[in-house]
Order: sequence, then structure tokens, then C-alpha cells
Amino acid sequence: LDVRAACQDVMVTQELLKEGFHRDLLLKVELGVLGKDTGGCTVAARTHLPPGIYVDPYELASLQQQNLTKAVLIPDVIDVEAPEYLATDLLVLLYMEPDPGCSGCFRAALPVHGRYHQPAEDSEKALVVLKSPEVLVCCCDSGLSAECWKPAEVEAPCSGKTSSPCQWYSIMHKPVYEESILQVPVGLRQHSSLVCVVTLLVTVLCSSLILAAVCKYGHFS
Repeated sequence: LDVRAACQDVMVTQELLKEGFHRDLLLKVELGVLGKDTGGCTVAARTHLPPGIYVDPYELASLQQQNLTKAVLIPDVIDVEAPEYLATDLLVLLYMEPDPGCSGCFRAALPVHGRYHQPAEDSEKALVVLKSPEVLVCCCDSGLSAECWKPAEVEAPCSGKTSSPCQWYSIMHKPVYEESILQVPVGLRQHSSLVCVVTLLVTVLCSSLILAAVCKYGHFS
């Protein structure tokens, strides 16, 4: 009973900040009494992103160069232009940093983006369900012997310690919320004719302006 209570003392909070297509995924982990067993270890969150949401690998690389975040994407090649119905799931291993304002707490943030969905019949919002992440601990220099850990198959190195994979352990925990809901704006099917007409008119107008500028300022030999 004491071990079960200690495991349940681990809390995970997942939040989606901002509105629209471009959001920030904020993860917080409170290890509670288990925090004393993770000295010198790395804490990470492994989360599955459904096809309706993705991480921009170029944006992530820029953030990692600035030491603002650290994450591993699986797969590491992502089509950022693909719509939701042509995309696949994405696995993210997000390394977490200690929260200076809370003992035994860790947090991390990651920019995520909603994909375009197919037009809907009667709703201007598509729902993308984001499950609670799995909490992982990696101790490259020492093992963990608590009943709340179990070995996890993760092919990723400990952050800043070694470039080769080491043993990760999954932590039994209680999520504050089982899932988060992302609302992505979508178009309505009945507006398709209007969108096509407006798009055609804008295309013709812009093409005419470009052609006029070329004829006026262009140099032809």
C-alpha cells in the first residue's frame, strides 16, 4: 500500500497554451517522494502526437541550438505541409528541466502546430485528442530499484551525459487529466464555391499586377 501510494503521488500536468494552429505544449511532472531517488538522473516525457498535430523539426533545431529545449522526434523526417488525413503519428521524447520553484518537480515546453483538416459539414472546429504522456527516467551512472519504475524500450541517449543510448525507466503516475483536446479551425463545405471564386479573383488580380510591373519596369533585349 505504501509503494502504491508513493507511485500515485507522481503527478503529470499537460497544457496546450495559445489559440489556433500554433500552440505551446507545456508539461509538468511532480515526482513527490520519488524525487529523492532521481539525483543525477534525466527526466523526460514521451508523448504520442496524433496526425492532427506535429512538431516543426526546423523550429525545434533552432530552439535546441539556443538551448531553449531538447527533444527527440520519431520519425525525425516530418512533412510539415501534409494535411491531417495524409499525416502519421509522431513520437516525441521531451527532456525536462528541474523546476526551481518546486522541489522534485520538472517542466518542459514544446511548440506544436495543428494540421489542416478536411472541410466539415456543420462544425468550424476539428478536435485533436492528445493523451497524457509517459514519464521516463534515465540514470546512466546508477540503477533504480524502486517498485514504481519499470524498464522502457527507448532508443535515445541521456541528455548531456552520453551520445549512446542507456536504460530508461517508465514511472507509474497519475495524470491530472487523462487527455487534452486541441480545437483546430476548419472550413465548411458549403463555403467551397465562395472560396474558389475569391481565390481565382485574387490570383488573377495578383498576376495582372505582376505582369503590369514587368511590362513597365522590365528591361527586354
